[in-house]
This record gives sequence, structure tokens and C-alpha cells, in this order.
Amino acid sequence: MKIEHQPDHDILHLDRAAPIKLWTHGVPVEDDARAQLINTARMPFIYRHLAVMPDVHLGKGSTIGSVIPTRGAIIPAAVGVDIGCGMMAARTTLTAADLPDNLHGLRTAIEQAVPHGRDLTRGQRDRGSWGRPPAPVDAAWKALLPGFRRIVEKAPRLVKTNNHNHLGTLGTGNHFIEVCLDEAERVWFMLHSGSRGVGNAIGRHYIELAQADMRSHLAKLPDRDLAYFEEGARHFDDYVEAVGWAQDYALRNREVMMQHVVAAARVVIARPFETDVEAVNCHHNYVQKETHFGHEVLVTRKGAVSAQKGQLGIIPGSMGAKSYIVRGKGNPESFCSCSHGAGRTMSRNAAKKRFTVEDQIRATEGVECRKDADVIDEIPMAYKDIDAVMAAQSALVEVVHTLRQVVCVKG
Repeated sequence: MKIEHQPDHDILHLDRAAPIKLWTHGVPVEDDARAQLINTARMPFIYRHLAVMPDVHLGKGSTIGSVIPTRGAIIPAAVGVDIGCGMMAARTTLTAADLPDNLHGLRTAIEQAVPHGRDLTRGQRDRGSWGRPPAPVDAAWKALLPGFRRIVEKAPRLVKTNNHNHLGTLGTGNHFIEVCLDEAERVWFMLHSGSRGVGNAIGRHYIELAQADMRSHLAKLPDRDLAYFEEGARHFDDYVEAVGWAQDYALRNREVMMQHVVAAARVVIARPFETDVEAVNCHHNYVQKETHFGHEVLVTRKGAVSAQKGQLGIIPGSMGAKSYIVRGKGNPESFCSCSHGAGRTMSRNAAKKRFTVEDQIRATEGVECRKDADVIDEIPMAYKDIDAVMAAQSALVEVVHTLRQVVCVKG
């Protein structure tokens, strides 16, 4: 392996593999993540090179924080099971002075307006889903239903998934809803979620199909989660259709949630306000056809955001850390991409073992949020330094707004 240093990134030149270009100056890259990147780079259908973002860390099958361009094939596990996961942010006409002095009521109102978390008990519904979906959810589901029926015709097992009753809900883990202030003390609403239970089921179904289709070749793969569909093969088009639908579901999921967040805030905040002064809704776990270096290719962004020239994106930090609204510079070498966040430096289990509730309280001082044992895995110290991450990708994006959260709702 040979390492070539460029002013803004490094290039790994490998034997019998595509080059790997890393925008990781000043941020750590774990050895396991580097090995996983090399496995992906050895796949025969990688187009030109892999692009690695500064939030890179170990993932399932493929590395989180990587951009995987392919020709003639697609890897379902590279997209993953949180298909279409991404961010939405909307600036309001409010300022910090318009918020109530005590923000607990605002946080409670948002928690009541948007189902979140997961608590399955026998005979009861998941508290993270709707018991009776409200009108905006029904309207969004009506638009999605024809596509879902086409998917179910080819994969009948997907009919029994959380689909309609998960639309407009948050989920668990690192998904969140925040009220933020920008550099001018203007109020923003921001949220992070994806395609929920139905997207998870679609992802798992097609990952299993890819592995079943390749069962005689799995031993030859660097990792069984790199099982793929070749273009023209039996399940290729079915997967492309299903993953496209799940990405649409994720976009609508965030839009419906944002409607409910705004409605809840209007009940608590005395001053009338408008939203969508500036709004962004972007995926960071997805695949789509794009043209790069004169060729049409499939670009899988696993924990990465599109950063075409002039395109707005969102790069969140963590609970207690800054987030950024950015504008893409259209850097062709990164396949016009940037990071999707700060990126973890330790696993959830490791964070729970290392930190305490007292650590969480100190790390989220000034933020109205949960401060208990169940959210220690999301403590800011489990993530990379967002300032270092942003510095490493200065050739990919420019900062438009810097946000700090004052309210954070976690699943």
C-alpha cells in the first residue's frame, strides 16, 4: 500500500483495488474502518475510487462516511437498513428572545406531538408509532401507497411492516429533533430520521436476497455484507425501485415531523412566526444515479451528503456540540460529497461503560434534553471533534450557518 499526500486529502494506492481518497486530515481513522474500506475498494465494479469523509468509522458491511461509486452493480448492505436516513432543517422568523425562559415546556410539547423511542410490550402498540395517524400522515401515506403496493407484489413479506403508522415518527438511537440558534440568534428547527420500520425491512429483505443469490460466491467476497446485485440480474431492478420508494418515504417522514414540530411550537411560543425561510431536506444513507467524470454511475452515500456546487446540506454535531448548514463546493474528487456529521469514535456499549449520567449532565449543560442513563451512548465525547471534522473538509463545503441547540428530543 502506498500513501500519496495531497493538500486537502490523502490517497491510498492498493494492489488489485481501486484507490481510496480520504478527506481525514486532523481526524482519527480507526484501523478496522481502514480495513473495511480496503475490502470495498477490492470490489471489481468500483468506479475510479472510493471517497472517504472525515466522519468515517466502522459500519456493517461498508464503512460509514464513505462514498461508493459503482457501475453495473449495487451493494444493498452499503446503503444499509436505515434507507434514506437524513436531516431536515428550517429557519423561522423567531429569535432567541421570543423563546420562553424555561424551555422544558417546548421540549415536552414536541415530545407529545411526535412519537419517538420504542417500547414494545405484549398486546400494546409501540409508543414510537401512531395509534391513530393524524390527517397529515394519512395524506402523505396516500401518496406513497401506490408505490408500496408495487413493492409488495414482488416482496409480499413487506406488507406486514410498520409503514403507515411509522410515517411522521422519529425512531431511536441517534435520531433527534432540535431547536437551535444560529450565529444571529435566529431560531431553527432541525431533525434527523429515515424510513423507519418499513425501510429497515426493505433493507434486510434485499441484503438477504443478495446473499442468497451469491451463496456460491460468498466465500470469495472480502465480507459477506458486500454481496451485490448485478445490473440486469433478477433482483437488481426490484431493489432499485424499493430503495427509491424508501428514500421518498424518508423525505416525507421528515416533512410530516417538521409540520408537527412547528405546530407544537406555535402552541408554546406566544409570538406568531413563519418557517421555511431557509429549509433543507437531505439524505445521508442512500443510492442514486449521477453523472461523474462523464459517466453515469450509481453513487451510494453511506453516511455522506451530496455537496454539489451551491447545494445546501446539513452536518450535525452531537448533543451539546455545534451543527452546520453548509453549501457544497462541487468537488469532483469527492463525487460532490461531504460528511453527514461528526462520526463516532467509540461504540454505544463502550460509551455506556465509560461515561456516567454526571458526565452527560456536564456535557449537555445549557441544553434542554434528557440527561439519563438511556442516552449516555449519545454523549458528545463518543463523537469526533466537529471542528476538526469541518476543517478536514474545507475543500468540500463552505459554512453558511453555525447552529447550537437549546432543545434536544431523543428517541
